[in-house]
Amino acid sequence: MTDRPEALDYDPHRVPTRPAATVMLVRDAAASGIEVFMMRRTAAAVFAASQYVFPGGKVDDADHAVNMEPWCDGRTDASSSGLLQVPAGGLSFWVAAIRECFEEAGVLLARNTASDDIISFDDASVAARFSAYRDEMNAGQLDLGDLCRREDLRLITDAIGYVSHWITPIGPPRRFDARFFIARAPQAQEPLHDDNETVESLWVRPSEALDRFRAGNLAMFPPTAANLEFLADHSSADVALASAVAHGKTPPAVHPKVKANDDGKVVVTLFPGDGGYDAAPDYEVIA
Repeated sequence: MTDRPEALDYDPHRVPTRPAATVMLVRDAAASGIEVFMMRRTAAAVFAASQYVFPGGKVDDADHAVNMEPWCDGRTDASSSGLLQVPAGGLSFWVAAIRECFEEAGVLLARNTASDDIISFDDASVAARFSAYRDEMNAGQLDLGDLCRREDLRLITDAIGYVSHWITPIGPPRRFDARFFIARAPQAQEPLHDDNETVESLWVRPSEALDRFRAGNLAMFPPTAANLEFLADHSSADVALASAVAHGKTPPAVHPKVKANDDGKVVVTLFPGDGGYDAAPDYEVIA
């Protein structure tokens, strides 16, 4: 038995984790309960191909507080870092969640500085202008700070709750230290996949998404399913958001452990609370 499968062209133990942020956009369902916005990633994606996901991605250099703190409402880097229990840079996770939400889903979690109103895309000319901004950001020609300056916006970091913390287990060639957030979808903005990284989108009740996942009809990773479980426990968007504020004070990091065969294929995944989790190594190759 070896810690490094010969079939792999990399050492699983040397793959670093990259900071990432994901935001669950929620709204009240027509009758009762809540719905969450999900997207299906393209089958050609290098990571999470064909998986259903929430808007999100890795934290970029431009997301860090030295650039973005002046545009963030209700949070400082110090307070955000304390909540996330990191030495510094905590605010960048909120900023990344907002940026990724706009790039991937076309929803901008920001308010107009002058009016204090959440940005509305009801006006066709405004919608077209921000659609062009979205294209520029996806092309790397515009960053979120520039957009805030250009349109006199402030990010609604004060209205985004922190829900959970997941760390990709050792084994895959890409690993993330991901924070999951929740935000109410703005009424005057309609999310939509970008037809690039994501090719389909839907609003769905968390319980329905979980049923479809268990039936094999909605592919998703365990962190996505676990966060849907969190949403399914709440009767409205307001209740879920309030719970995130309380729950988000001390969410433990969830770090699964895996057992893989000689080809690197995961055979067993252990989660905190599972039998044998505490005694198991982070990564083990089994015959």
